[in-house]
Amino acid sequence: MSNPTNDDTQASQPADAATGSAELAAQLEAARAEAAENKEKYLRAIADMDNFRKLQERRANDRVRQEKKTLLLRIVEVIDDLERALSYQDSADRATLLGALKHTQSQLLSALKVEGVTSIEAEGEAFDPHVHEAVESVDQSGQPEGQVVQELRKGYRLGDDLLRPARVHVSSGQNTPPQPPSDRER
Repeated sequence: MSNPTNDDTQASQPADAATGSAELAAQLEAARAEAAENKEKYLRAIADMDNFRKLQERRANDRVRQEKKTLLLRIVEVIDDLERALSYQDSADRATLLGALKHTQSQLLSALKVEGVTSIEAEGEAFDPHVHEAVESVDQSGQPEGQVVQELRKGYRLGDDLLRPARVHVSSGQNTPPQPPSDRER
C-alpha cells in the first residue's frame, strides 16, 4: 500500500523541478539580455571615445593651422615692405635703402618676438655647448679660455626650447702673436 503523503511529495517534486527549471531559464534569459545591453553600451562608449579623440585631433590641427596662418601673414607683410623697398633701389639713395632694410629686420624680429622667439646672447659670454656651436678655437683673441669671441650666426630660442644654436668662435686662452708670413707664403 502506498502512503498518500509519499505520493503527494513525489507528484509535487516534478512540478517544483519544472517551476525551478522555468525560473532558471528566465534568469538565464534575463542575464543574456543584460549582457547584450552591457555589450551595446560598451561598444557605444568605445565609439564615443573614438569620435571624441578624432574631434580633439581635428581641433588641435585647426589651431595649429590657424597659428601658422597668423605667423605667415606677419612674414608676408614683412616681405611686402622689403619688396617695396627694393622697388625704389634705383631712385633711393644708400641711406634710404639701409633704413628700409633695418625697418624690415625690425619687423621680422618683432614677429618672432610675438611668437616667443628670442635671440641667444653669445659674444663675450662663456661658451655653453647647450646654446653655442663652436666653429673654431681662436688663439690670438686675448680673451680667457672658453669665452665666445665672435658670433658668426645668431642662435634662437622658442620659450625654453632651443631653435638653433649660435655659431661662434671660442678663445683657446692662448695669446700667440701672429706669425709674419714666410717667404713661401708671400
